[in-house]
Amino acid sequence: MKKAKILFAKNLHLVTIIAFLVLLALPFVVKSNYILRMMTLCMLYVMMALSINLLTGYLGVMTIGHIAFMGIGAYATAILVKNFHWQTLPCYLAAILLTGVFGLLLALAASKLQGYYMTILTLGFCEIVRLVEINWVDLTRGALGISGISSPVFFGMKLGSRRSIYFLMLVLLILTIFLIYSLINSRIGNAVIAIREDELAARAMGINVFKYKVIVFVLSAMIMGLAGAFYAQYMSYIDPAVFTVSASLNVLIMTIFGGLGNILGTIIGASVLTVLPELIRFLAEYRNLIYGILVIVLMLVKPDGLLGKTNFKYIRQQASVKQESEGQ
Repeated sequence: MKKAKILFAKNLHLVTIIAFLVLLALPFVVKSNYILRMMTLCMLYVMMALSINLLTGYLGVMTIGHIAFMGIGAYATAILVKNFHWQTLPCYLAAILLTGVFGLLLALAASKLQGYYMTILTLGFCEIVRLVEINWVDLTRGALGISGISSPVFFGMKLGSRRSIYFLMLVLLILTIFLIYSLINSRIGNAVIAIREDELAARAMGINVFKYKVIVFVLSAMIMGLAGAFYAQYMSYIDPAVFTVSASLNVLIMTIFGGLGNILGTIIGASVLTVLPELIRFLAEYRNLIYGILVIVLMLVKPDGLLGKTNFKYIRQQASVKQESEGQ
C-alpha cells in the first residue's frame, strides 16, 4: 500500500493530465444522455464538496448549513434570468458577489465563536435562508419554486445540449480546483492550515487569524454560490426543498468520506457517493440501507476518509530524498 502511494505521488501530474483528457473525450465517446447527466451532476457535487472542504477540511470549521449559499446563488440567478432576462455571465458574477457578501457577514458574526457554536451558527443561517425562500413569496414564489429558468447563454449563444452543459460544468470545476490548489499551496494556505492545527499557536506566531478566516469563509461561500447559479439553469427549476440542512449534510458526508483537507480525496469521495446510489438503483428497497452501511464500514476502517491525512507532496519529497541517499 505504501509503495502504491509513493508510485501514485510520483506520477500525480501524469494521472491528472490523463484524467483531464478522459473527461474531455467522454462526451464524444459516450452517446447516452443519462451518463452525461450523471457525470455533470457528479462534477457539480465535487465542486460543492470542495467548497465545504476548503472551510471544514483546511480551516477546521465544521459547517452543516453551507448549502444555504448554494440556495442564494441559485435564487439570485433564477430571478435575474426570469425577471430581468440577464445572460449567464453577469448572473454568475452577481451570484458570486452576493454569496461573498453573505459569507463575509457570516464570518463577521462567527469571528468570536469556535467549535460547536460555529456549527450551530451555520445551521441557523441555513434555516433562516430557507425560511426566507419559503415566505418571501413575491420574490421567490415560496414553496412553488421558480420554474422555466432558461439554459445558460454566453454572448448571445445558448448552451442547450447536454454536451455543452457538461463542458461548462467541467470548466467551472477546473477553475475551482485550480483556485483551491493555488490558495492552499500559497502563504495564505500555510496560515490557514496553521490555524486549523492550533489557533492559539497561530496567533502567537503573528498570524492574523480573523483575516484568514474571513478569506476562507468568503471564498467558500462564493464557490458554493457559483455552484448554485449553475444548478438553477441546469435544472431549470428550483424550490426551497432542495437547499435544506439534510442536503448540506449529504455533501459534508461526501467530503469526510473522501478525506478532509485533501483535494483528490474530496473528488473521489463526492464522485463515489454520487454514482453509487445509481449503480444500486435496481435494489430500490435496500438502496439507502446499503449506501449507509458502506459509508459506516469505511468510516470504521478508515476514520480519516479515503485519503485523509495523505500528503502526496510530502510523500513525493520523502521518496526523492530516500532515492538520493540510496544513490550516494
